[in-house]
Amino acid sequence: MAESLDTFPRLLLHNAKVRPDLPAIREKDLGIWQSWTWSEVAAEVRTLACGLAAQGFKRGMTIALIGDNRPRLYWGVTAAQCLGGVPVPLYQDAVADEWVFVFQNAEIAFAIAEDQEQVDKLLEIMPKCPQLKHIYFDDPRGLRHYDQPEIMGYDELLELGREFDRAHPDYFLAEVEKGRPEDMAALFYTSGTTGNPKGVVHSNKNLITTGRMAAEIEGITENENVLAFLPMAWIGQNMFSYTQALICGFCVNCPESSDTVMTDLREIGPSYFLAPPSVFERLLTQVTIRMEDASWLKRKMYHYFMGVANRVGGKILDAKEPIGFWDRLLYKIGDLCVYGPLRNVLGMTRIRITYTGGEAIGPDLFKFYRSIGVNLKQLYGATETSVFVCVQPDGQVKPDTVGKTVGSVQIKIADSGEILIKTPGLFDEYYKNPQATAEAKDADGWFHTGDAGFFDADEHLKILDRAKDVGRLNDGTLFAPKYIENKLKFFPYIKEAVAFGQGRDMCCACVNIEFDAVANWAERRNISYSGYTDLASRPEVYDLVQDCVEHVNRDLAADEKLAGSQIHRFLILHKELDPDDGEITRTRKVRRGFVAEKYATLVDALYSGKGECFIETQVKFEDGRTGTISAILRIVDAKLASPDAAKRAA
Repeated sequence: MAESLDTFPRLLLHNAKVRPDLPAIREKDLGIWQSWTWSEVAAEVRTLACGLAAQGFKRGMTIALIGDNRPRLYWGVTAAQCLGGVPVPLYQDAVADEWVFVFQNAEIAFAIAEDQEQVDKLLEIMPKCPQLKHIYFDDPRGLRHYDQPEIMGYDELLELGREFDRAHPDYFLAEVEKGRPEDMAALFYTSGTTGNPKGVVHSNKNLITTGRMAAEIEGITENENVLAFLPMAWIGQNMFSYTQALICGFCVNCPESSDTVMTDLREIGPSYFLAPPSVFERLLTQVTIRMEDASWLKRKMYHYFMGVANRVGGKILDAKEPIGFWDRLLYKIGDLCVYGPLRNVLGMTRIRITYTGGEAIGPDLFKFYRSIGVNLKQLYGATETSVFVCVQPDGQVKPDTVGKTVGSVQIKIADSGEILIKTPGLFDEYYKNPQATAEAKDADGWFHTGDAGFFDADEHLKILDRAKDVGRLNDGTLFAPKYIENKLKFFPYIKEAVAFGQGRDMCCACVNIEFDAVANWAERRNISYSGYTDLASRPEVYDLVQDCVEHVNRDLAADEKLAGSQIHRFLILHKELDPDDGEITRTRKVRRGFVAEKYATLVDALYSGKGECFIETQVKFEDGRTGTISAILRIVDAKLASPDAAKRAA
């Protein structure tokens, strides 16, 4: 059976046949969950595909999907695939200019947009993208008086589809039958830390083979519940909320908005969950804020039982080591009083498997979730590898590795330390970019990841950092900036950090505070502030961040290889790193080179011994306007730790 289910349209029709009345997708609208069964989804996709065909959409054409996770956008993906077309999901929070290259490169003539905001951005780029002729919108609010001939409502498109289907009843299934496993199934544009994004071409075979392999390993069934809240343009979201949903037949749930994700997470109680580390960081920050506002007794109880969890929680979850009766009893009491309610607040009561990927997660953050009974595991992969390359097997979870290779995936470590990968899910090519394809895939079919790592004694892969970022201080000390940054970001008061040190005498860092957490902390201490820049400059906030930095230094001092890369000096940036300003990607990866160049004045001040530095920065607002933010930033010396002090602290 699996051999014949080799394209996404065939998987959809199979689900409609074998589980017609089971829920396929839900959406929360105006506080109420709406559901569609597999048979209803198949009927909707058929009508939508016929509507696109009536508008001239044909095999080989591309279509953009833009918006939050919405059922109609997911159906647009499948409808395009039914006709042999190629869906191109885009980041909905991108400014219009960021789309221009993608629309020109992929020659996109059709687009389905969620709402007025996305339609306005599409209209803005049309002079630069004259091939864009058809824009369909889902939410009609605010679009009543738009009279551009290129714009049409989704419902009107469906009506065209019904008419086309009645006139050509055999057309839809005939087009589905033409589909082949090797056909291009989707085009994902990497966020790219430098230059223009690259279009990653994936076939039906790439995605379905990988999704099926991972589902079999983890025992994923039709009974799972998934919350689809990450950008559709991220391949991780596609794999979990689209590819594996169609393979396994489970239900995907779309939250009402980004502001209601936490509430919707608790209502759905997903069993299968994926999020990048930044989401787990934010969740922990919210918990920390709530605990600081709790009564003295609750705070004492929380900290006591979290101490128990840190000591034995991971061991109990892995069921590998014998745990004493007293510790088990304390953990059960803690589960009743602290961990269970905490999992419920986080929406993780029913979670069976949860992954973090897309970026390295700090070991301390990772241990926290596992200690309270959340089966959090790291996976390793890339857009080019269909996500799944390494996964931590149950009972073999380590905080500092990404697990073992999945199925038939092969990995080897080059002499330079770079990780090379062969996998059935390896991308076909970079769209219209043969030079980049040749640089990423060698003649023997190995994908050069750009990551540096090694295998430990248990054949677990350990990622150090991006190969180009791992370096040495002038005294020869190993410098792994991402490792240092992740340790800083474990603290709820630090949202982002950028470490510097390559080719220098010492390590220094720029820090972003987590505004909500620090604001809550400041208000409880009657510290007034007028906004982010003012709060970040407060001496009390510098003292707060300095405690975090010096805690990290004690941890680094305990590691013989990294003891010399302790943070000597730091400053708190006057603004948050923002994808609109080019400082981080849409998936919140720091553009390290860009930041170093943009804030060269600050970096020089960190290493020159200055106690403060004036900075004026151009920023881009949501409406496209630009402005400047200026401030005088303090630069603080952090206390270094000796190995003996680190041991005593431990």
